Amino acid sequence: MTNQVLQTLVEMRGIESNYVDAWGKPATIADSSKAKLLNALGYDTSDESAVYEQLNQETLSYWQSPLNPVQVSRVSDKLQFSVRLPIELVNDAYTFVVTTENGTEFTQTFIPVDAQLIDAAQIEDVEYQEYVIDCEHDIEPGYHTLALTVEGDDEALTTMRLIMAQDACYMPDSVAAGRKVWGLSVQLYCVRSQQNWGIGDFSDLSRLVTDAAQTGAQFIGLNPIHALYPANPDACSPYGPSSRRWLNFLYLDVTALEGYHDASVQQIVNDPEFKAQLQAARDAQHVDYNAVAQLKLAVLGAIFDVYEKQYLKATSQPRKAFEQFVKEGGESLDMLAVYDVMQEHLKEAGQPSWGWPVFPERFKEYHKPDVAKFAKKHARRVTFYQFLQWQAARQLEQANQAAQDAGMTIGLYRDLAVGVSEGSAEIWGNKDLYCVKASVGAPPDVLGPLGQNWGLPPMDPKRLYEQAYQPIIDLFSSNMASAGALRIDHVMALLRLWWVPKGDHARDGGYVYYPVDDLLGILALESHRNKNLVIGEDLGTVPEEIRGKLADNGIYSYRVFFFEQAEDGGFFSPGHYPEQSMSTLTTHDMPTLIGYWHCLDLELGKTLGLYPTQEILDTLYQSRHEDKQAILNSLHGHHSISDEVGHDVNHTAMSQALNFGLQTHMATGSSALLSLQLEDWLQMDKPVNIPGTFDEYPNWRRKLTRNLEDIFADENLRNLASRLTQARIEASTDK
Repeated sequence: MTNQVLQTLVEMRGIESNYVDAWGKPATIADSSKAKLLNALGYDTSDESAVYEQLNQETLSYWQSPLNPVQVSRVSDKLQFSVRLPIELVNDAYTFVVTTENGTEFTQTFIPVDAQLIDAAQIEDVEYQEYVIDCEHDIEPGYHTLALTVEGDDEALTTMRLIMAQDACYMPDSVAAGRKVWGLSVQLYCVRSQQNWGIGDFSDLSRLVTDAAQTGAQFIGLNPIHALYPANPDACSPYGPSSRRWLNFLYLDVTALEGYHDASVQQIVNDPEFKAQLQAARDAQHVDYNAVAQLKLAVLGAIFDVYEKQYLKATSQPRKAFEQFVKEGGESLDMLAVYDVMQEHLKEAGQPSWGWPVFPERFKEYHKPDVAKFAKKHARRVTFYQFLQWQAARQLEQANQAAQDAGMTIGLYRDLAVGVSEGSAEIWGNKDLYCVKASVGAPPDVLGPLGQNWGLPPMDPKRLYEQAYQPIIDLFSSNMASAGALRIDHVMALLRLWWVPKGDHARDGGYVYYPVDDLLGILALESHRNKNLVIGEDLGTVPEEIRGKLADNGIYSYRVFFFEQAEDGGFFSPGHYPEQSMSTLTTHDMPTLIGYWHCLDLELGKTLGLYPTQEILDTLYQSRHEDKQAILNSLHGHHSISDEVGHDVNHTAMSQALNFGLQTHMATGSSALLSLQLEDWLQMDKPVNIPGTFDEYPNWRRKLTRNLEDIFADENLRNLASRLTQARIEASTDK
């Protein structure tokens, strides 16, 4: 096959041939990698005739579709849409009817040939022409339908989803007016408290927002709280979920649920063996997900029995509310609940159960007839898992309400993972959308010198478009619920994703592009509907084009102090950060401040074999040494630390003065938002996650070192919070 034929298909499907790497150097994607990426997209690249046939079929399909499946437009732009017809029909009169989601109709008649011709094609002896039609009406933001009819014919020829979006994402009035705020970021499962069951829960979250607000914090940032795998609790990465639309019900505070105090439930929790297991889960250094899941599911099952008898078997207000929740959750909620029950059933039967790829053939896809039979047979257990999602949503909303009641400017901000794991319910329920022969990752960069493969099958951008973007709408909407802001992990995914063909090394992948302008429009629309400020995590290999688009769309950049360096090695003053940004010192993928300063991450990386050669490791040590000196120079130069902190890195260890000095240094900056890790408040040394590792390190398990009840009673931390608040006030008035 000629490279030109392959390249035509490559360009048509948005596969990038060249890119600029994280060090600013040009890089090229190998032809073999591009062919594998086409295979992952479902194309046969075995010979030239097969490629030609696929190209012809897609071209024919395009021209034989009078309208696109979906169009995203901005309210400030002139609304236009294109129509494709055989040449013999372009002189006929047509009518389009826009029906808004509120039921309002706008009608307009036109003759295509009177409009602007923008393209034409000759296919199988038929000439097709494409015209741009101007809409004379102003259509409000929302999800609408455009129907095309031949004049005089009542039945629509075809329809298109019309999405009208605001020009930029929502932001709170006070932030838009220049108020600068700070908040804390926390991995919820890490939280210790006197009451929780070995994992942080939504009641802990309510207390955290209340206590933090009293010290001046204006938000609490969360790790992704997506649904994981109740039958496989050790698959605990919040960034490799089963469903991004639904919640991890292990965050439920079971003691706060109605029915907990029933005698049947109390008999379980007061059993000496249960008490011992519960205490062991609380005392464990790392979250014991298996123990937590067993403890909570046992009690949740008993609570459901009580709730079902009291409310769900008779007409009641709680039953109506639950039924409404299930109705609104639709197929997505049913699919997840059925999946959870199926995994549980297969595991109990001793059969492979880690994910749908190992399910029996008759169960490998949600829409199979045998799955429907299974769901019917296990209907009560399916209802139980739906009930848990309902209760999780209610408790999360209570935490959100606590943030609002405390007067927080933003309140909770949630985190949207970039994908779901291969064995997820989300893929099981929509196989056409996901490309399971590839995985999302990253090319080699500063954080991952070997490149990264995250084990997350990507969405096919063409299928997403054909499904009128509904899956992405659902993701944005559900993750903005009960929150005031949304952080989008690896926000470059809106523009492009690094796909790694299955079985290949991460460095041998390639970039696949997505319809960025459409996705940003949907994001803007949902952010206004849900009153969510949006933060885009734009670290790693970031093309300049996406930074500008994010800014223009009102999305806040994510600026990490340790990456904000000038060419001479010095660190930019936080006063030079973009105002439209969230600044931070560290992230969940980085060492803590103590870990960074004492190079504990490099020591650990060497032990785990993350660095290919000693030379690379030596270079990293030398670079770290130079960076630390530059940090001291910057902090002293800005008078952010006193002389009790040394000037010479060779004699200056991390101390509370240096730690708190770094945090207040950031608070003086120009970024609208400042996020600080609770781990750094507590001066912890161990990271929560080491990118590129799986079983080598207990990722996503390390707990905080202190109970929640003790943190805000600490006078040192209260003083730090006061300094942060004052610095943010002064930064706001310096605008």
